[in-house]
Amino acid sequence: MNRREMLLGTVAAAAALTAGQSFAAEHDHAAMSHEHHHGNPNQKLAEAAADCVLKAQFCLQHCLVSMGRGETELAACARSASETATLCAALQGLATADSKHLAALARVAMEVCKDCEEECKKTDKHPECKACGEACAACYKECKKLVG
Repeated sequence: MNRREMLLGTVAAAAALTAGQSFAAEHDHAAMSHEHHHGNPNQKLAEAAADCVLKAQFCLQHCLVSMGRGETELAACARSASETATLCAALQGLATADSKHLAALARVAMEVCKDCEEECKKTDKHPECKACGEACAACYKECKKLVG
């Protein structure tokens, strides 16, 4: 895969993520207003997933800009951040909805978050990568509480 194909794939993933986040944000708002009255047992997981999405997006954008300058060593980090942001947006949505499928997705999210944390450790001289890795570690811990 050449650099251009990698950048195009990453941009496509970022576009898909943005569309998914609009849905998740609307869904999250509805769930939060419901939570006000009854509480949501998954609030901490939803918050950790949301933070993971945000930090992964910043990491991804940093990597894209850097790769545009020829710094291709951030390609793996960009790919990992893209996967993490996409998955954690879905995780956030299922957590706020208290979905019966949440535990199954949380198991997958644990693997993706752990992989992203490890990838970000390789590039943690960049503040965006370091923050992403830390957010992934926190999301992993919240998932672990749910699935054991």
